[in-house]
Formats: sequence, C-alpha cells, structure tokens
Amino acid sequence: MASLIEIKDLKKYFSVPAGTNHAVDGITMKIEKGKTMGIVGESGCGKSTLGRTVIRLYEPTDGQIFLNGEDISKLKGKGLHSVRQKMQIIFQDPYASLNPRYTLDDVVREPLVESHRFNKAEIEEKVTELLSRVGIEERLRYAYPHELDGGRRQRVGIARAIALDPEFIMCDEPVSALDVSIQAQVLNLLMDLQQEENLTYMFVTHDLSVVRHISNDISVMYLGQLVETSPSRKLFERPLHPYTKALLSAVPSTDILHPMKRILLKGEITSPINPAPGCRFAKRCPYATEECLQPQKLEELEKNHFVACCKAKEIND
Repeated sequence: MASLIEIKDLKKYFSVPAGTNHAVDGITMKIEKGKTMGIVGESGCGKSTLGRTVIRLYEPTDGQIFLNGEDISKLKGKGLHSVRQKMQIIFQDPYASLNPRYTLDDVVREPLVESHRFNKAEIEEKVTELLSRVGIEERLRYAYPHELDGGRRQRVGIARAIALDPEFIMCDEPVSALDVSIQAQVLNLLMDLQQEENLTYMFVTHDLSVVRHISNDISVMYLGQLVETSPSRKLFERPLHPYTKALLSAVPSTDILHPMKRILLKGEITSPINPAPGCRFAKRCPYATEECLQPQKLEELEKNHFVACCKAKEIND
C-alpha cells in the first residue's frame, strides 16, 4: 500500500543555555494511507515534538517530510496553508486547546471560515453535521468549553480536526486526560472516523494498552531517536530492543499464571543536550559493550521488524 506520510532523517533541535537539545534526531519512517502509526516512549523522548514537526507546527531543523510524495518540509505561505488543511492535530488537553471565549459552534466554524472554501449556508450545514457526528447534542451547540466535561470537550476538538476533511491527523495523547470509561468512547469514535473517511493517524501516547488497541504499527522512541518499529502485534509478542523489553515489562498484567517479569533499568539517563554519538540507551542497557558507542541504525532483523541495536540478534537468538 502507498505511504501517505514519509519522513527522512527528520531533525528538530532547540537551543538551550547548556547547548542544543536534540529533541528529534534523524528519524525516518513511513505511514501507510488509512493506517495508524503509534509512537511510544517515556516522557521527554520527543514523541509530541516529532508529531508537531511532521505537521509543520514546528519548523524542522533538517530532513524531509513528504505528504503524498510531495516534499512539504520547506513550504511557506499559500503552499503551507493549503497543506495544513490536509494535516490536522488533536491536542492532549481538551480544555486548554479550546478558546474559552468561543462557543462550540464558534470552535468548529472557525476553520471552515478561514479555509474560504464554503459559503454561509454550507458552513451552517457543516457545523451541524460535524457536532452531530462526534456525538455533541444540538442543545449544547452554543455552550462554552467550561460548561462541558472532558470527554465532550475532546469530541469538539475532534470535530474541529476533521472539519476540513483532512487526510492525516496527528493525535497527541488525545485520551490521556480522560477517565478510562470515556477513553474507550473517544478511541472508538476515532476508529469509526478512520474507517469511514480512510484517515491516517499518528497516535502519540505513553499508554501501551491504548496504543496496542488502536495502532497497526508501533514505533518506539528513546531520547529523540527510533529504537524499534514493527507491526503492533509483533512488537508485543516479540520485542527485540532492550529498551522495548523493559517498557513492555512495566505493563500491568491480569494473567496470574504467566506474570511478566519486571525489568528494572539502572544507570544514568543520557542527556539529550549535545549527546555523544552512539546508542543513547547504552548507559542503562545490561548488554552494552564498546560496540554500542558507535551510531546505531534501524535494521530489519525480522520481516517488517526493524531495530536499532547491534546486540539485538545476539540477545534474541
């Protein structure tokens, strides 16, 4: 299947008093049309920065971003405005991402007006349709965000994201601020919309049970770099990178007959500021040797299963 999104050696650096923070450092990946790519990793690994750079909320420091084969990494002005209608975002905090002075009608109406693609009658019809589609009752149409619970606020954020019929949506931990019962409803809504519209998602989260449920493929990040990527089921059945193994061992299990043995990581976390070449997980890895001080590249160790670790084959045989 053709890739909707392709990124090549993408980098996003931030200047800080101590030097340069390598938030996203040389990431290459493809996301097939109509599929969901889950991005996981511990807090501060660069997941959200990656997603925001892909949709050009952040300017990339280097590398290329392709949408349907078109390089959008250096677009500006009208070209970027046009592309942004095809790429949208659902933010993590459904309260902070909505203007408190706007009613729900205003929130959903704004992108339709700014696109200059619809007349007044079409906008009116579209707003009604969008709010209904995400499960917002008509009686709440002129309510303000503070009058709603978190689940409804996030549904409004989803309605805004799909208003211009995008092809790609970056979901930045869209259910982490919600109660568990509401999480399931929002996830099901996202999956229904994906099936109806053939949407492509990048789903950023730290919740491994959520990403397993919604993703077709999963990429694991550690300090700005990809360390492993594979189909979702394969990653959970047979993780190959030592960091992924430790990450999955922390997932609570209800299987008392086959409990997961917890892997406790020791050692100092490498700083993302001016990092030295080589594996950034080496200081915490029980298998690290001198060889790990050399740059690590993603290699296909098994079919469609890529890992950036020179010891992966040895420790998984």
